[in-house]
Amino acid sequence: MKPPHKQDGVPVPNGQLNRAMRLGALGARLAGGMVAEGGRRLLNGELPRLRDLILTPRAAMDIADEFARLRGAVMKLGQMISMDAGEFLPPEFTEVLATLRSAGHSMPAHQLESVLRASWGEGWRNSLRSFEMRPFAAASIGQVHRAVALDGRHLAIKVQYPGVLANLDNDVDTAGRFVAMSGVLPPGLDISGLLQETKTQLRAEADYRREARSIRSYRSALKDTTRYILPDVEDSLSTANVLAMTYVEGASLDHMLQAPQADRDRIVTDLFALCMEELLTIGLVQTDPNTANFQVSPGLGALILLDFGAVREVDPDLSTTYRRLLAAGVSNDWAAASEALLEAGFVPPNPSAQMSALMRQAFETAIAPLQSRGPFDFGSRSLGVAMRDQAFALRAEGFDHIPPPITLFLHRKIGGIYLIATKLGARVDLRGLAETYL
Repeated sequence: MKPPHKQDGVPVPNGQLNRAMRLGALGARLAGGMVAEGGRRLLNGELPRLRDLILTPRAAMDIADEFARLRGAVMKLGQMISMDAGEFLPPEFTEVLATLRSAGHSMPAHQLESVLRASWGEGWRNSLRSFEMRPFAAASIGQVHRAVALDGRHLAIKVQYPGVLANLDNDVDTAGRFVAMSGVLPPGLDISGLLQETKTQLRAEADYRREARSIRSYRSALKDTTRYILPDVEDSLSTANVLAMTYVEGASLDHMLQAPQADRDRIVTDLFALCMEELLTIGLVQTDPNTANFQVSPGLGALILLDFGAVREVDPDLSTTYRRLLAAGVSNDWAAASEALLEAGFVPPNPSAQMSALMRQAFETAIAPLQSRGPFDFGSRSLGVAMRDQAFALRAEGFDHIPPPITLFLHRKIGGIYLIATKLGARVDLRGLAETYL
Protein backbone atom coordinates (compact mmCIF):
# COMPACT_ATOMS: atom_id res chain seq x y z
CA MET A 1 0.00 0.00 0.00
CA LYS A 2 1.22 3.47 -0.84
CA PRO A 3 1.59 6.01 1.98
CA PRO A 4 -0.63 9.08 2.15
CA HIS A 5 0.25 11.69 -0.46
CA LYS A 6 2.51 14.40 0.91
CA GLN A 7 2.19 17.95 -0.40
CA ASP A 8 4.68 20.74 0.13
CA GLY A 9 3.64 23.83 2.00
CA VAL A 10 0.70 22.66 4.13
CA PRO A 11 0.14 25.13 6.99
CA VAL A 12 0.35 23.78 10.53
CA PRO A 13 -3.18 24.22 11.97
CA ASN A 14 -2.90 26.34 15.11
CA GLY A 15 -5.31 26.87 17.98
CA GLN A 16 -6.89 24.16 20.09
CA LEU A 17 -10.40 24.60 18.64
CA ASN A 18 -9.19 24.42 15.05
CA ARG A 19 -7.17 21.27 15.69
CA ALA A 20 -10.00 19.60 17.63
CA MET A 21 -12.43 20.39 14.80
CA ARG A 22 -10.13 18.75 12.26
CA LEU A 23 -10.08 15.56 14.33
CA GLY A 24 -13.86 15.75 14.64
CA ALA A 25 -14.17 16.03 10.86
CA LEU A 26 -11.88 13.03 10.49
CA GLY A 27 -14.17 11.04 12.79
CA ALA A 28 -17.17 12.00 10.67
CA ARG A 29 -15.41 10.87 7.49
CA LEU A 30 -14.52 7.55 9.08
CA ALA A 31 -18.14 7.07 10.20
CA GLY A 32 -19.36 7.71 6.65
CA GLY A 33 -16.84 5.27 5.30
CA MET A 34 -18.00 2.62 7.78
CA VAL A 35 -21.60 2.97 6.57
CA ALA A 36 -20.57 2.70 2.92
CA GLU A 37 -18.30 -0.29 3.53
CA GLY A 38 -20.96 -2.02 5.62
CA GLY A 39 -23.53 -1.58 2.87
CA ARG A 40 -21.14 -2.92 0.25
CA ARG A 41 -20.46 -6.05 2.27
CA LEU A 42 -24.16 -6.66 2.96
CA LEU A 43 -24.88 -6.44 -0.77
CA ASN A 44 -22.18 -9.06 -1.29
CA GLY A 45 -23.86 -11.36 1.19
CA GLU A 46 -21.29 -10.79 3.94
CA LEU A 47 -22.04 -10.11 7.60
CA PRO A 48 -19.62 -7.28 8.41
CA ARG A 49 -17.88 -6.97 11.76
CA LEU A 50 -17.37 -3.52 13.31
CA ARG A 51 -13.60 -4.00 13.56
CA ASP A 52 -13.41 -4.87 9.85
CA LEU A 53 -15.33 -1.72 8.94
CA ILE A 54 -13.02 0.54 10.92
CA LEU A 55 -9.63 -0.99 10.16
CA THR A 56 -9.76 -0.59 6.40
CA PRO A 57 -6.89 0.60 4.19
CA ARG A 58 -8.88 3.74 3.35
CA ALA A 59 -9.36 4.51 7.06
CA ALA A 60 -5.66 4.01 7.69
CA MET A 61 -4.75 6.44 4.95
CA ASP A 62 -7.26 9.04 6.21
CA ILE A 63 -5.94 8.82 9.77
CA ALA A 64 -2.28 8.93 8.74
CA ASP A 65 -2.83 11.85 6.35
CA GLU A 66 -4.72 13.96 8.90
CA PHE A 67 -2.20 13.20 11.65
CA ALA A 68 0.59 14.23 9.27
CA ARG A 69 -1.22 17.51 8.49
CA LEU A 70 -1.74 18.35 12.15
CA ARG A 71 1.82 17.41 13.13
CA GLY A 72 2.91 18.06 16.71
CA ALA A 73 1.58 15.77 19.42
CA VAL A 74 -1.06 14.23 17.14
CA MET A 75 1.53 13.01 14.65
CA LYS A 76 3.82 11.84 17.46
CA LEU A 77 0.97 9.78 18.89
CA GLY A 78 0.42 8.12 15.52
CA GLN A 79 4.12 7.32 15.31
CA MET A 80 4.13 5.75 18.75
CA ILE A 81 0.96 3.73 18.13
CA SER A 82 2.53 2.27 14.99
CA MET A 83 5.56 1.21 17.05
CA ASP A 84 4.01 0.24 20.40
CA ALA A 85 0.64 -1.14 19.34
CA GLY A 86 1.45 -2.18 15.78
CA GLU A 87 1.46 -5.86 16.69
CA PHE A 88 -2.28 -5.62 17.47
CA LEU A 89 -3.22 -4.03 14.13
CA PRO A 90 -3.65 -5.44 10.62
CA PRO A 91 -0.35 -5.32 8.69
CA GLU A 92 -1.66 -2.91 6.06
CA PHE A 93 -2.87 -0.51 8.77
CA THR A 94 0.48 -0.57 10.56
CA GLU A 95 2.27 -0.06 7.24
CA VAL A 96 0.45 3.21 6.56
CA LEU A 97 0.80 4.53 10.11
CA ALA A 98 4.52 3.70 9.93
CA THR A 99 4.89 6.33 7.21
CA LEU A 100 4.43 8.91 9.97
CA ARG A 101 7.84 7.90 11.33
CA SER A 102 9.72 8.98 8.22
CA ALA A 103 7.90 11.86 6.55
CA GLY A 104 5.51 14.71 7.13
CA HIS A 105 4.13 17.82 5.49
CA SER A 106 6.25 20.96 5.49
CA MET A 107 5.19 24.50 6.39
CA PRO A 108 4.43 26.96 3.60
CA ALA A 109 6.99 29.74 3.06
CA HIS A 110 4.96 32.46 4.83
CA GLN A 111 4.61 30.35 8.00
CA LEU A 112 8.29 29.41 7.93
CA GLU A 113 9.23 33.09 7.51
CA SER A 114 7.11 33.97 10.54
CA VAL A 115 8.84 31.40 12.75
CA LEU A 116 12.33 32.48 11.61
CA ARG A 117 11.58 36.18 12.14
CA ALA A 118 10.35 35.41 15.66
CA SER A 119 13.54 33.46 16.41
CA TRP A 120 16.21 35.40 14.50
CA GLY A 121 14.70 38.86 13.96
CA GLU A 122 13.57 40.76 10.87
CA GLY A 123 16.99 40.72 9.21
CA TRP A 124 17.54 37.00 9.70
CA ARG A 125 18.77 36.45 6.13
CA ASN A 126 21.81 38.60 6.88
CA SER A 127 22.97 35.95 9.37
CA LEU A 128 23.56 33.39 6.62
CA ARG A 129 25.15 33.20 3.20
CA SER A 130 22.19 31.15 1.96
CA PHE A 131 19.11 29.34 3.25
CA GLU A 132 17.07 26.73 1.34
CA MET A 133 13.37 27.41 1.96
CA ARG A 134 12.44 23.88 0.89
CA PRO A 135 13.17 21.46 3.77
CA PHE A 136 14.96 18.18 3.15
CA ALA A 137 13.22 16.51 6.12
CA ALA A 138 9.93 17.05 7.94
CA ALA A 139 8.77 15.19 11.04
CA SER A 140 6.32 15.52 13.93
CA ILE A 141 7.51 18.72 15.62
CA GLY A 142 9.80 20.39 13.10
CA GLN A 143 11.41 20.43 9.66
CA VAL A 144 15.04 20.65 8.64
CA HIS A 145 16.61 23.00 6.08
CA ARG A 146 20.04 23.26 4.51
CA ALA A 147 21.92 26.53 4.89
CA VAL A 148 25.39 27.95 4.45
CA ALA A 149 26.96 30.01 7.23
CA LEU A 150 28.73 33.30 6.57
CA ASP A 151 32.08 31.49 6.93
CA GLY A 152 31.08 28.89 4.31
CA ARG A 153 30.23 25.96 6.59
CA HIS A 154 27.20 23.87 5.57
CA LEU A 155 24.48 23.74 8.21
CA ALA A 156 21.30 21.83 9.00
CA ILE A 157 18.65 24.13 10.53
CA LYS A 158 15.83 22.45 12.46
CA VAL A 159 12.78 24.73 12.71
CA GLN A 160 9.99 23.91 15.16
CA TYR A 161 6.38 24.09 14.02
CA PRO A 162 4.37 26.89 15.67
CA GLY A 163 2.16 25.97 18.61
CA VAL A 164 3.75 22.60 19.40
CA LEU A 165 4.01 23.23 23.14
CA ALA A 166 0.93 25.42 23.44
CA ASN A 167 -1.29 22.71 21.92
CA LEU A 168 0.51 19.72 23.43
CA ASP A 169 -1.77 18.55 26.24
CA ASN A 170 -5.00 19.27 24.38
CA ASP A 171 -3.65 17.57 21.24
CA VAL A 172 -2.75 14.37 23.04
CA ASP A 173 -5.98 14.21 25.05
CA THR A 174 -8.19 14.93 22.02
CA ALA A 175 -6.34 12.51 19.75
CA GLY A 176 -6.36 9.87 22.47
CA ARG A 177 -10.13 10.14 22.87
CA PHE A 178 -10.50 9.97 19.09
CA VAL A 179 -8.34 6.86 18.82
CA ALA A 180 -10.17 5.14 21.68
CA MET A 181 -13.64 5.96 20.31
CA SER A 182 -12.81 5.17 16.69
CA GLY A 183 -12.04 1.53 17.40
CA VAL A 184 -8.65 1.79 15.72
CA LEU A 185 -7.21 -0.18 18.63
CA PRO A 186 -8.64 -3.46 19.93
CA PRO A 187 -11.08 -3.25 22.85
CA GLY A 188 -9.37 -3.47 26.22
CA LEU A 189 -6.00 -2.17 25.04
CA ASP A 190 -5.11 0.56 27.54
CA ILE A 191 -3.20 3.43 25.91
CA SER A 192 -3.32 5.81 28.89
CA GLY A 193 0.36 5.18 29.59
CA LEU A 194 1.15 5.74 25.92
CA LEU A 195 -0.68 9.09 26.02
CA GLN A 196 1.25 10.28 29.06
CA GLU A 197 4.48 9.05 27.51
CA THR A 198 3.68 10.99 24.34
CA LYS A 199 3.37 14.20 26.36
CA THR A 200 6.63 13.56 28.18
CA GLN A 201 8.57 12.72 25.05
CA LEU A 202 7.17 15.61 23.04
CA ARG A 203 8.02 18.16 25.75
CA ALA A 204 11.58 16.85 25.75
CA GLU A 205 11.86 16.87 21.97
CA ALA A 206 10.46 20.41 21.73
CA ASP A 207 13.18 21.72 24.06
CA TYR A 208 15.84 22.52 21.47
CA ARG A 209 18.23 23.92 24.07
CA ARG A 210 18.05 20.59 25.86
CA GLU A 211 18.76 18.79 22.60
CA ALA A 212 21.81 21.00 22.01
CA ARG A 213 23.15 19.98 25.44
CA SER A 214 22.54 16.32 24.59
CA ILE A 215 24.51 16.63 21.35
CA ARG A 216 27.46 18.08 23.26
CA SER A 217 27.27 15.31 25.86
CA TYR A 218 27.30 12.61 23.19
CA ARG A 219 30.16 14.24 21.29
CA SER A 220 32.19 14.30 24.50
CA ALA A 221 31.35 10.70 25.40
CA LEU A 222 32.14 9.36 21.89
CA LYS A 223 35.11 11.58 21.05
CA ASP A 224 37.60 8.70 21.16
CA THR A 225 35.90 6.54 18.53
CA THR A 226 35.64 6.86 14.76
CA ARG A 227 32.65 4.51 14.53
CA TYR A 228 30.14 7.33 15.00
CA ILE A 229 29.71 10.79 13.47
CA LEU A 230 27.62 13.49 15.13
CA PRO A 231 26.70 17.03 14.11
CA ASP A 232 28.01 19.97 16.12
CA VAL A 233 25.82 22.78 17.46
CA GLU A 234 26.05 26.30 16.00
CA ASP A 235 25.27 28.34 19.10
CA SER A 236 25.01 31.72 17.37
CA LEU A 237 21.98 30.56 15.38
CA SER A 238 20.29 28.27 17.92
CA THR A 239 17.26 29.41 19.93
CA ALA A 240 14.36 27.81 21.79
CA ASN A 241 12.58 27.10 18.46
CA VAL A 242 15.50 26.76 16.05
CA LEU A 243 18.43 24.35 16.33
CA ALA A 244 21.39 24.99 14.03
CA MET A 245 23.90 22.19 13.49
CA THR A 246 26.69 21.33 11.10
CA TYR A 247 25.37 19.40 8.10
CA VAL A 248 26.53 15.78 7.87
CA GLU A 249 26.24 14.01 4.52
CA GLY A 250 24.97 10.44 4.66
CA ALA A 251 22.63 7.79 3.25
CA SER A 252 19.58 6.34 4.98
CA LEU A 253 19.61 2.88 6.52
CA ASP A 254 17.21 1.79 3.77
CA HIS A 255 20.12 2.13 1.35
CA MET A 256 21.79 -0.69 3.29
CA LEU A 257 19.17 -3.22 2.22
CA GLN A 258 21.16 -4.01 -0.91
CA ALA A 259 24.59 -3.57 0.67
CA PRO A 260 27.03 -6.49 1.07
CA GLN A 261 26.42 -8.70 4.08
CA ALA A 262 29.62 -7.57 5.82
CA ASP A 263 28.60 -3.91 5.61
CA ARG A 264 25.15 -4.59 7.02
CA ASP A 265 26.67 -6.68 9.80
CA ARG A 266 29.08 -3.90 10.75
CA ILE A 267 26.47 -1.14 10.83
CA VAL A 268 24.04 -3.15 12.97
CA THR A 269 26.86 -4.27 15.27
CA ASP A 270 27.69 -0.59 15.77
CA LEU A 271 24.04 0.10 16.62
CA PHE A 272 24.02 -2.63 19.28
CA ALA A 273 27.39 -1.46 20.61
CA LEU A 274 26.12 2.11 20.87
CA CYS A 275 23.04 0.96 22.76
CA MET A 276 25.16 -0.93 25.29
CA GLU A 277 27.57 2.00 25.59
CA GLU A 278 24.67 4.40 26.19
CA LEU A 279 22.93 2.22 28.73
CA LEU A 280 25.88 0.78 30.61
CA THR A 281 28.60 3.44 30.36
CA ILE A 282 27.46 6.88 29.23
CA GLY A 283 24.23 6.98 31.23
CA LEU A 284 22.38 8.68 28.35
CA VAL A 285 20.15 6.86 25.88
CA GLN A 286 18.68 8.24 22.67
CA THR A 287 15.40 6.36 23.07
CA ASP A 288 13.84 6.85 19.63
CA PRO A 289 14.90 3.98 17.32
CA ASN A 290 13.29 5.56 14.25
CA THR A 291 15.51 4.59 11.32
CA ALA A 292 15.45 8.23 10.14
CA ASN A 293 17.61 9.06 13.17
CA PHE A 294 20.54 7.07 11.75
CA GLN A 295 22.46 7.35 8.51
CA VAL A 296 25.58 5.80 7.01
CA SER A 297 28.52 7.96 5.99
CA PRO A 298 29.85 7.82 2.40
CA GLY A 299 32.00 4.76 1.97
CA LEU A 300 30.23 3.09 4.91
CA GLY A 301 32.93 4.30 7.23
CA ALA A 302 30.78 5.26 10.19
CA LEU A 303 27.27 5.44 11.59
CA ILE A 304 25.84 8.97 11.60
CA LEU A 305 23.73 9.83 14.66
CA LEU A 306 20.95 12.37 14.15
CA ASP A 307 18.18 13.84 16.31
CA PHE A 308 18.87 13.91 20.03
CA GLY A 309 15.49 15.17 21.20
CA ALA A 310 14.50 11.85 22.80
CA VAL A 311 17.63 11.47 24.95
CA ARG A 312 16.95 10.23 28.49
CA GLU A 313 19.27 10.08 31.48
CA VAL A 314 19.67 6.64 33.04
CA ASP A 315 20.20 6.36 36.77
CA PRO A 316 23.39 4.44 37.71
CA ASP A 317 21.34 1.95 39.72
CA LEU A 318 19.18 1.23 36.66
CA SER A 319 22.31 0.80 34.55
CA THR A 320 23.54 -1.76 37.09
CA THR A 321 20.19 -3.56 36.88
CA TYR A 322 20.43 -3.74 33.09
CA ARG A 323 23.99 -5.03 33.32
CA ARG A 324 22.72 -7.83 35.59
CA LEU A 325 19.90 -8.51 33.12
CA LEU A 326 22.41 -8.71 30.27
CA ALA A 327 24.55 -11.14 32.28
CA ALA A 328 21.48 -13.24 33.03
CA GLY A 329 20.69 -13.31 29.32
CA VAL A 330 24.18 -14.51 28.41
CA SER A 331 24.05 -17.26 31.04
CA ASN A 332 20.33 -17.99 30.51
CA ASP A 333 19.74 -17.61 34.24
CA TRP A 334 15.99 -17.09 34.66
CA ALA A 335 16.20 -16.66 38.45
CA ALA A 336 18.66 -13.78 38.10
CA ALA A 337 16.74 -12.38 35.14
CA SER A 338 13.41 -12.36 36.98
CA GLU A 339 14.97 -10.37 39.83
CA ALA A 340 16.46 -7.83 37.42
CA LEU A 341 13.21 -7.58 35.45
CA LEU A 342 11.32 -6.87 38.65
CA GLU A 343 13.83 -4.20 39.71
CA ALA A 344 13.61 -2.52 36.29
CA GLY A 345 9.82 -2.55 36.52
CA PHE A 346 9.32 -4.81 33.51
CA VAL A 347 7.19 -7.33 35.37
CA PRO A 348 4.73 -7.28 38.30
CA PRO A 349 5.56 -8.80 41.69
CA ASN A 350 4.17 -12.20 42.63
CA PRO A 351 2.93 -13.37 39.21
CA SER A 352 0.92 -16.58 38.95
CA ALA A 353 2.71 -19.79 38.01
CA GLN A 354 1.25 -19.64 34.48
CA MET A 355 2.19 -15.98 34.11
CA SER A 356 5.72 -16.70 35.32
CA ALA A 357 6.04 -19.53 32.80
CA LEU A 358 4.91 -17.27 29.95
CA MET A 359 7.29 -14.55 31.09
CA ARG A 360 10.15 -17.03 31.09
CA GLN A 361 9.29 -18.14 27.54
CA ALA A 362 9.27 -14.50 26.38
CA PHE A 363 12.64 -13.92 28.06
CA GLU A 364 14.21 -17.00 26.46
CA THR A 365 12.97 -15.89 23.04
CA ALA A 366 14.33 -12.37 23.48
CA ILE A 367 17.78 -13.61 24.55
CA ALA A 368 18.18 -16.06 21.66
CA PRO A 369 20.81 -13.79 20.03
CA LEU A 370 22.78 -13.80 23.30
CA GLN A 371 22.80 -17.59 23.36
CA SER A 372 24.42 -17.88 19.95
CA ARG A 373 28.18 -18.48 20.05
CA GLY A 374 29.25 -16.50 17.03
CA PRO A 375 27.10 -14.34 14.73
CA PHE A 376 23.34 -14.62 15.18
CA ASP A 377 21.47 -14.36 11.87
CA PHE A 378 18.61 -11.93 12.51
CA GLY A 379 17.43 -12.33 8.91
CA SER A 380 16.72 -16.06 9.07
CA ARG A 381 14.85 -16.16 12.37
CA SER A 382 11.19 -15.40 13.06
CA LEU A 383 12.18 -13.65 16.29
CA GLY A 384 9.71 -10.79 15.91
CA VAL A 385 6.78 -13.11 15.18
CA ALA A 386 7.60 -15.29 18.19
CA MET A 387 7.85 -12.27 20.50
CA ARG A 388 4.55 -10.91 19.18
CA ASP A 389 2.82 -14.26 19.76
CA GLN A 390 4.15 -14.39 23.31
CA ALA A 391 2.94 -10.83 23.94
CA PHE A 392 -0.54 -11.96 22.88
CA ALA A 393 -0.31 -14.99 25.20
CA LEU A 394 0.70 -12.79 28.14
CA ARG A 395 -2.19 -10.40 27.52
CA ALA A 396 -4.60 -13.30 27.23
CA GLU A 397 -3.39 -14.49 30.63
CA GLY A 398 -4.20 -11.06 32.07
CA PHE A 399 -0.79 -9.39 31.91
CA ASP A 400 -1.61 -5.68 32.13
CA HIS A 401 1.44 -4.39 33.98
CA ILE A 402 2.67 -0.99 32.80
CA PRO A 403 6.42 -0.44 33.35
CA PRO A 404 7.81 2.93 34.52
CA PRO A 405 8.22 5.50 31.72
CA ILE A 406 12.02 5.19 31.57
CA THR A 407 11.71 1.41 31.17
CA LEU A 408 9.20 1.90 28.36
CA PHE A 409 11.63 4.24 26.61
CA LEU A 410 14.55 1.84 26.97
CA HIS A 411 12.44 -1.12 25.86
CA ARG A 412 11.49 0.80 22.71
CA LYS A 413 15.13 1.53 21.92
CA ILE A 414 16.28 -2.07 22.35
CA GLY A 415 13.29 -3.49 20.48
CA GLY A 416 13.79 -0.97 17.69
CA ILE A 417 17.36 -2.10 17.12
CA TYR A 418 16.18 -5.73 17.00
CA LEU A 419 13.75 -4.68 14.25
CA ILE A 420 16.47 -2.85 12.30
CA ALA A 421 18.73 -5.91 12.57
CA THR A 422 15.93 -8.10 11.26
CA LYS A 423 15.07 -5.72 8.42
CA LEU A 424 18.70 -5.56 7.27
CA GLY A 425 19.21 -9.31 7.72
CA ALA A 426 22.31 -8.64 9.81
CA ARG A 427 24.52 -11.27 11.43
CA VAL A 428 25.79 -10.02 14.77
CA ASP A 429 27.91 -11.64 17.47
CA LEU A 430 25.75 -10.15 20.18
CA ARG A 431 27.06 -12.52 22.82
CA GLY A 432 30.67 -11.53 22.16
CA LEU A 433 29.69 -7.85 22.21
CA ALA A 434 27.83 -8.27 25.50
CA GLU A 435 30.75 -10.06 27.13
CA THR A 436 32.96 -7.00 26.58
CA TYR A 437 30.62 -5.13 28.95
CA LEU A 438 30.46 -7.91 31.52
